[in-house]
Amino acid sequence: MARVKLYEAEDVADSLKPFYANGFPGPIPASAAQVPELALVAIPFIMRSLGPSDAVDGRTKEIVILRASAKLECQYCTQTHTVVALDSGLSAAECRALRGEASPDAAFTAPRDLSLIAWTDAVAQGPGAVPAELQEELSRHFTEPQIVELTWTATTTVMLNRYATALDLPVAAPHLGRLATHGWA
Repeated sequence: MARVKLYEAEDVADSLKPFYANGFPGPIPASAAQVPELALVAIPFIMRSLGPSDAVDGRTKEIVILRASAKLECQYCTQTHTVVALDSGLSAAECRALRGEASPDAAFTAPRDLSLIAWTDAVAQGPGAVPAELQEELSRHFTEPQIVELTWTATTTVMLNRYATALDLPVAAPHLGRLATHGWA
């Protein structure tokens, strides 16, 4: 049970109703709805930061999101994004590796993916600057605009991990069902 009320469509300000157009938008928008002026800017930013773009596909972003969430031990984000990662084309074995249940080297063979995982670990866990060698390796596989976008993805994930953990946001029942089919939940 979340530590704050999760607003239903009938509870929200008219300005937030578009976020509920397809039903319940999830615990992050539903909790943020308590502060409409913040939700109106935060939710589109989050969706843009975490969603696929012309420059970075959904699978690549999910590597960053799931790995950072697992490293920061955010149950809500790890479980929710395991399902999203599977839907984005990552295999169950790759998800297990990103979740820390296996070595990334066992599930990923592409140097591009392995460099992204190592870089994500450094961004998510800190402290301090990302080591130059990790940045250099990442630069072999991604353009500077992609690295900037991936950095937004990683740091937005860190912020949301803290938010979801602090408010003890619940994982949706359908997600828990999907996770159970893979031995997670």
